Amino acid sequence: MTIEGMLGRKLGTTQVFDAQGRLRGVTAVEVGPCYVTLIRTPEKDGYSAIQVGYQEDRRLNKPETGHLRAAGGLKLRHLAEFRTDGTATYSLGDRLGVELFEVGSRVDVTATSKGRGYQGGVKRHGFRGGPRTHGQSDRHRAPGSIGSGTTPGRVLKGTRMAGHMGAERVTVRNLEVVTRNDEAGVIFVAGSVPGPKGGLVRIRKARKVSK
Repeated sequence: MTIEGMLGRKLGTTQVFDAQGRLRGVTAVEVGPCYVTLIRTPEKDGYSAIQVGYQEDRRLNKPETGHLRAAGGLKLRHLAEFRTDGTATYSLGDRLGVELFEVGSRVDVTATSKGRGYQGGVKRHGFRGGPRTHGQSDRHRAPGSIGSGTTPGRVLKGTRMAGHMGAERVTVRNLEVVTRNDEAGVIFVAGSVPGPKGGLVRIRKARKVSK
């Protein structure tokens, strides 16, 4: 009976040698430590899940403090709920960490991507821009026409235009756990993980494993 995921933070990218001696580009992710703050049971809630808390925070309001009192009075900044196939092995206040993810397993990592501010169509959507010839010196990165003629005589919803870019919830799926450091509580996953260094991430066992 194991929980399906954990909270952590992105530490950055590096290179490591795997078990076959290959040099792999990886992202270091600190997993926990997380603490069990709430237990959901089928009898009471209709499903089995564990709520975990991560990262100490001294500035909690009274409702937040009261919610965490049953878990030993811990003061935790981030809370998240993960499904589990059973709750018999967990109790309030239990400490969870990197031991959840085995080397060679696959994980899905969810985080908020880096914000890029307000961007034009070329950067945001990959538009090629306007022509560079015949005196059009100010149309190189222009989006071009956005209308569709007399019918329907309006701009259709969802038309790709300039706007706010980034700062979105992004999930990168099926990343391999290349190695892990139990003492530091860090796993090294192959490839990139969304978000900045130090950003909060949700690491979950991959739902669709593919080679």
